Amino acid sequence: MNSRSLQTTIIFLVVGGILALALGGFFGVASNRFSAMFINLQTWIFTRYQGFQDLVTAPGDIVALRQENANLKAQVSQLQAQLIEMQQRVNETEILAALVDFSRSNPESTYKAASVIGRDPSPFLHYIIINRGSNDNIRRGMPVVTNQGLVGRIDAVIADAARVQLITDPASSVNAYLQNADTSAVLYGSVTGDISLDLISQNVKVEPGDLILTSGLGGGYPADLIIGQVVTLRTLEFELFQQATVQPAVDFSRLEIVLAITNFRPVDITPLEPVSP
Repeated sequence: MNSRSLQTTIIFLVVGGILALALGGFFGVASNRFSAMFINLQTWIFTRYQGFQDLVTAPGDIVALRQENANLKAQVSQLQAQLIEMQQRVNETEILAALVDFSRSNPESTYKAASVIGRDPSPFLHYIIINRGSNDNIRRGMPVVTNQGLVGRIDAVIADAARVQLITDPASSVNAYLQNADTSAVLYGSVTGDISLDLISQNVKVEPGDLILTSGLGGGYPADLIIGQVVTLRTLEFELFQQATVQPAVDFSRLEIVLAITNFRPVDITPLEPVSP
């Protein structure tokens, strides 16, 4: 047998063997194994690439997240400021509406509205500063009220502002009237800001809850301005007068807008009072 016939025979045997293997399914199993190995390799490479990509891009993502967080905080702060401003406007509108109702229900007086722009920093004095002064025809001695009741009176005035002495001030005294007991008394302030009634006759019956108004005596205030209510009463047999603690009608810690009664002129009757010998 020559070499060419031998080569032909070998080729024939190899092709036959390949066909036999293919018909026997050998190549299918090998192909599946190779495919599985290739997929696993591809997955491993992709996972490592993804991790490397995350590592490379992480600093940029952190910066972006921080910037986004800062922007969100700024938006929240802005919204909170707008909410507070809107709430203040609502509160101011409610106060003004209450003051308008009060002025309409008390047409015998004329009023000038003013905003509270300051408070006395001393713990021993009780004053507020309002944004109305002599340019607005505000004068010393004018009573100051809210829709709740008596606040005090104008103590000092400049062109565009005035100082109001509160009835809680230790130097303040107001001639008062106990409506239920039908008797007069004098209201005093104190260093602590508490107010009390003194010079109540021992012959009258005073009870907690009794309404206290200005009496109009002494010329310092008009009559019938609400001051507050009796809380407790102190009576001792050896004393000439009864004393009472008072709950003021006005919340002095929340004063924002007040009314000055501009048509009232106080009268100083001191020169007419008899002098003790």
